[in-house]
Amino acid sequence: MAAWAASNSLVSMRKYTFGEILELPDRFRRSFINSLHGLRPALLLGSRSADGHENLAIFSQILHIGANPPLTGVLFRPDTVERHSLQNIRETGFFTLNNVTEEMAEAAHQTSARYPRAQSEFKAVQLKAQYKDDFTAPFVESSTIQIGLKLQSEMPIDANGTILVIGKIEVIYLPENAQSEDGLVRHHIAGSLAAAGLDMYFSPQPLARFSYAKPDLPLKNIEY
Repeated sequence: MAAWAASNSLVSMRKYTFGEILELPDRFRRSFINSLHGLRPALLLGSRSADGHENLAIFSQILHIGANPPLTGVLFRPDTVERHSLQNIRETGFFTLNNVTEEMAEAAHQTSARYPRAQSEFKAVQLKAQYKDDFTAPFVESSTIQIGLKLQSEMPIDANGTILVIGKIEVIYLPENAQSEDGLVRHHIAGSLAAAGLDMYFSPQPLARFSYAKPDLPLKNIEY
């Protein structure tokens, strides 16, 4: 932290206005804005079409919607072209989210390639599909956290044509030691990676876990 503070004092701040952002080259702007807000979860979305074609794709635009009922949102780009994962979810109503570990990082990133609809990304990148307890959509066998979801609703985003898919969490699989006594998922134990932008991955390590904030009480550093 001190080293960053010292070096940061020597660097001038760069300003971008809305108009300047729009004038940036497409690839630069996409990389810049996509990575601007920092680290996000890197998750593999598993799905299967109504006629049995499996699909696997890396996603980082994942949003916690609520805990009661447990809901998760996945943001999809506009469906002006084929979106195999989105199409499969619409056809069957089910999908999975699976964490990415360091050993899986290269294979997980490769799923972002545009494979034909009939080709399974599982086979293309040599990750094994796993079916559990009659759940319709495939999990990733090597993932240490696996979440099965049922389509709850779709919300079109008028501002840019993207689509927020909201899934109800039907089932969760995770290692017993990757969860604290009060329910916190210990992603550093599970080996979960985070992503920034479209192509950079991080192995996050915990810095601190603080007590519930109240105006009249000092914070405490609690176990995680």
